[in-house]
Amino acid sequence: MRARSLSTPARALLAAAQANPSRRRLLKGALAGGAIAATGATMAACGTRGVPGTVATSAAACVTPDVSATERTVAFSNWTQYLDVDENDSARHPTLAAFQAKSGLKVAYTEDINDNNEFFGKIRTQLAGCQSIDRDIVVFSDWMVSKFLRHGFAQPLDAAKMVNYHRNLLPSLKARPYDTELRYAVPWQSGLTGIAVNTRVAKEVRTIDELLTRPDLKGRVTVPMEMPDTMGLLIASLGKNPAAFTPEDFDAALEKLRKAVESGQIRRFTGNEYVQDLAKGDVAAAVAWSGDAIQLGFNDEKIKFVTPEEGLLIWSDAAVIPVTAKHASNAMTLLDHYYDPKVAAELAAWVNYVCPVAGAQEEMAKIDPELAESKLIFPDAAMLANVKAFAPLSESEEREYQAKFSAVMGV
Repeated sequence: MRARSLSTPARALLAAAQANPSRRRLLKGALAGGAIAATGATMAACGTRGVPGTVATSAAACVTPDVSATERTVAFSNWTQYLDVDENDSARHPTLAAFQAKSGLKVAYTEDINDNNEFFGKIRTQLAGCQSIDRDIVVFSDWMVSKFLRHGFAQPLDAAKMVNYHRNLLPSLKARPYDTELRYAVPWQSGLTGIAVNTRVAKEVRTIDELLTRPDLKGRVTVPMEMPDTMGLLIASLGKNPAAFTPEDFDAALEKLRKAVESGQIRRFTGNEYVQDLAKGDVAAAVAWSGDAIQLGFNDEKIKFVTPEEGLLIWSDAAVIPVTAKHASNAMTLLDHYYDPKVAAELAAWVNYVCPVAGAQEEMAKIDPELAESKLIFPDAAMLANVKAFAPLSESEEREYQAKFSAVMGV
């Protein structure tokens, strides 16, 4: 669900990895151009950003006939910079190129998702009317995937075409409450939400209250447009559990946010684009996603990812196949490709988020031993003991809380 980008030469890698270098090589150029083996209970929490929902029975009426056998293509929409990139050709994605060569399928890959609500808003009317959105795969955060399923917008997966997925999905991610039978959503990456600070322009920030009130940060703070990320940490700053909060807790946390907005402490609410401002020092500190911090930190050691005293939030993004997709079988073949541990490790070496594929850490050790030890990519039980998830919401709760949050954002 998050922004992605990166750079600085990696150390010695295996010869095979040299052909598809670690993503660390990329961010410097991108910015210059303007541009888990975890405990089951804890990792399962990253699936609770959505709410259990029954897929609408009318969905079957919208399912488009699959023409995968005759049209050897897949149209894939993803978040920006959420896939590995060839350092010599920014339009080429090595793992995708390998898949196309192996499968004979042609992939139209588009990085056009910047915000869950924004993208869902663009496609909702067409899907509700059983009209094509010209996409076979889209990626949303778990809470939005749950909403997607409640509306009956996703096609079911064929387990026979998803062998790697069923074999290698981290056991802890099998407990996602909105898809307990693994029929609809394929985790793409997971991650952690905390604080990123450019210590070249500001001292470290250790709490959410510091972020929202410290005078030297005024006008130099950003927070996500994603309500669960921002409000989860604010709720935690009250000493409350974001996985089990009351309406009163939400309102109290929202009031803190409102004061920070009205005082000018918060520069703006952002999607993926905050990384450029943070790298330049225009933003001193931000509520940020872990993969961004790793990537930016490789390019500039002064940019730090901080675990606030309130703890980290954990989340995941998952791929779904829209009911109007014409190439569902091809889409499943593509998603299953990324559950090969070797492919998953190569992808994780570039995106630097929590990898959902069992066996990828061992493969990462062959590509980049240091990244294989990164707890932000392969968090251990000790780190996960201090993470929290945002509560599952009913549709009415989601509507109410989002409306309140949007009002503070000014939209």
